[in-house]
Amino acid sequence: MDINYNESGLVPVIAQDATTGRVLMLAYANGEALSLSQSTGYAHYFSRSRNKIWKKGELSGHFQKIEAIRVDCDADTLLYIVHQTGAPCHTGYETCFFRELGGKIVARQLVDPDEVYDKKDE
Repeated sequence: MDINYNESGLVPVIAQDATTGRVLMLAYANGEALSLSQSTGYAHYFSRSRNKIWKKGELSGHFQKIEAIRVDCDADTLLYIVHQTGAPCHTGYETCFFRELGGKIVARQLVDPDEVYDKKDE
């Protein structure tokens, strides 16, 4: 199936917990990151800020083992259904969607990001 990448050669990827169904995060992939995800069975993304491919968990040890990759109806968004090790969010929360619009925290912080990342951004 052909993926409809945007003008930057990227496609949004939603990571969803295979056990709970909870949305963990949103990131982007290019063709190489998608190919690595398929061939290794672990989530790879393209970092727009660092302009490079990264394997989720390469800094933190909080890997995403892929159970399935799904494509939406327009083939312009991917869904990685994953088994998450540790915290998926670089802030240490159990999901990147840990705040309501008004700012209320609605999820648990699993780790202190300063202890995990040593000021590095994942």
